[in-house]
Amino acid sequence: MFFKIYSFGCKVNQYESEFIKQIMCADGYYYTDTDCNADIFIVNSCSVTAVSDSKCRKLLRKLRRENPASVILLCGCMSQAFPRKYENFEMCDIVTGNTTRAQIPQYIKEFLTNREQIVDVTDHDRKNEGFEPCVVSDFSERTRAFVKIEDGCDRFCSYCIIPYARGRVRSKPLDELSHEVSLLAENGYKEIVLVGINLSKYGTDIGLTLSDAVECVAEHDGICRIRLGSLEPELLDDDTIRRLSAVDKFCPQFHLSLQSGCTETLKRMNRRYSSSEYAEIVDRIRSNFDNPSITTDVMVGFPGETEEEFKASLDFVTRIGFAKVHVFPYSRRSGTVADRMPDQISRSVKEQRARLMTEANELKRIEFMKSQIGAVCEVLFERADSNGMFEGYSKNYIPVYVNTNGIDISGECRKVLLTAVDGERCAGELLNDGF
Repeated sequence: MFFKIYSFGCKVNQYESEFIKQIMCADGYYYTDTDCNADIFIVNSCSVTAVSDSKCRKLLRKLRRENPASVILLCGCMSQAFPRKYENFEMCDIVTGNTTRAQIPQYIKEFLTNREQIVDVTDHDRKNEGFEPCVVSDFSERTRAFVKIEDGCDRFCSYCIIPYARGRVRSKPLDELSHEVSLLAENGYKEIVLVGINLSKYGTDIGLTLSDAVECVAEHDGICRIRLGSLEPELLDDDTIRRLSAVDKFCPQFHLSLQSGCTETLKRMNRRYSSSEYAEIVDRIRSNFDNPSITTDVMVGFPGETEEEFKASLDFVTRIGFAKVHVFPYSRRSGTVADRMPDQISRSVKEQRARLMTEANELKRIEFMKSQIGAVCEVLFERADSNGMFEGYSKNYIPVYVNTNGIDISGECRKVLLTAVDGERCAGELLNDGF
């Protein structure tokens, strides 16, 4: 039988979808990229916002309408966070959450035998749950591999449902991490991206730190680069920054989740830092790394956000000068503290603020890109684009393309002189010969 996976949400979900794909294939199923060939659809859901839930439900209805005889399985954060919300899974044959991924082939066999809906969402065990044993040795992406090293979150930001969907902090032991990275290196992967739900908290449950994980990966000869997923800023202390800066393979790209540049708004969000503390962390990064890029997420229209607070956030974000900012309007999420807060902001105001924030930071993105012109950087090339240009990323995650006159350099690290900004990318010239 053939199966297809739809994956919503973050890089952790992408990793877990690859894990599901791997165990399904090991159990005798065959993966397909096309809907028309699929006997089984697996939807790995995201529930970070109500919009995420809506998109997932829309897909489920479409799959059921167009594939009435296929098996539909829902897993992931939406079903884990809202296991009794029937509208989320009425179109599904099988519903599971985040705690029993390894049992998915077994659920499918049971359904094919009995043809009765299965709903089995097991709660997280707050005291005794360990890190899910999972190893992924191959990805659809051929040069970069995600490795989940942390799961769960104990921050309980006032707008977020994820601690309920993911449980408390759990970390992958270093021996398991080393084994997984060795398999990926043997399969030709050059770059490892360490990801987690609250990645900065890696190791706090097992007496380790994020720096320990990075140093562990760096020991593998086949790996040229190590990159980190999204980070909570206040956990990047001086020792962590110092140790990361000493790892030659470490890529100086930091996605530091901000959410707001206004300290009063941050307090209502139950974030653990002020805007001034965030700025100090950025300064320390820029002092310890050569030409780092710093990117972030910014929410606008949080409950109670006044015009003065929005302006303070806009001024702060503009002053920091991020390489890129993902701007999004606050979306109410049932089950959270923020959903019950007074002074909810209207949709029109949120959209206006999102537009203003996006426009201001687009100018800063272009400014950052222009500052890279004339620099020589190492680019790991991934693929040819539609025009035959080979594209990849620098260590600080600048998208770069070059003309190779048709020579395939995918999977190679090459030195490039950056010559111009072209939309979202930089144009470059290869400095090493061989053509």
